Amino acid sequence: MPELAPPLALLPPSVCGIDEAGRGPLAGSVVAAAVILDPENPIPGLNDSKKLSARRREQLAKLIREQALAWAVAKASAVEIDEINILQASFLAMRRAVAVLKIQPIAAVVDGNRCPQLPMPVSAVVKGDGKIAAIAAASILAKTARDEEMRALHTIYPQYGFDRHMGYPTAAHLAALKAHGICPQHRKSYAPVAALLSRQKSDVRGRESEKAAILVQSELFSLS
Repeated sequence: MPELAPPLALLPPSVCGIDEAGRGPLAGSVVAAAVILDPENPIPGLNDSKKLSARRREQLAKLIREQALAWAVAKASAVEIDEINILQASFLAMRRAVAVLKIQPIAAVVDGNRCPQLPMPVSAVVKGDGKIAAIAAASILAKTARDEEMRALHTIYPQYGFDRHMGYPTAAHLAALKAHGICPQHRKSYAPVAALLSRQKSDVRGRESEKAAILVQSELFSLS
């Protein structure tokens, strides 16, 4: 591919931008988006989703869905993250998003320093969500879609506060985990969750050992 364009440059309409959201949280899916923007109809204000307010992200997400030549959002579940690791799950979500674009691109650019395997050439751009408009658009769609998913999970598991921290390992989330244990949407391969599960298993084994000791003592007492 030619040398990458200046910050927030528009790519040709045959190239898609890709980004993901949700690699760091302890719960929920990792979500990826792929976007092909129309260079004849640019969207002002695109930027790295992390640099935008939640309200601005929602406004831009609506514009992206309305004005992009093609866009798609896909995810990989918490179970898939535990099975294949977060990097491979992120790549899986990216492949799923690209596969369902209504226009198949001839090339792709992805945020970061690693590339998923795709059926077309793909280049990685470090901090690409602040340099390439299509990647910024993908970051916004991925982030807003994932936030919506976490708000939906909050209605099912309100004790964790997913609507506030979106699954990230905040003090409030860690305290809720300690108080309530894990739910099916927690990533068991992530260290804080794995440590909690290990402690729970250790506590169960300890209680079983205590019960066994009491049973033996009872049997010995009955024989005396």
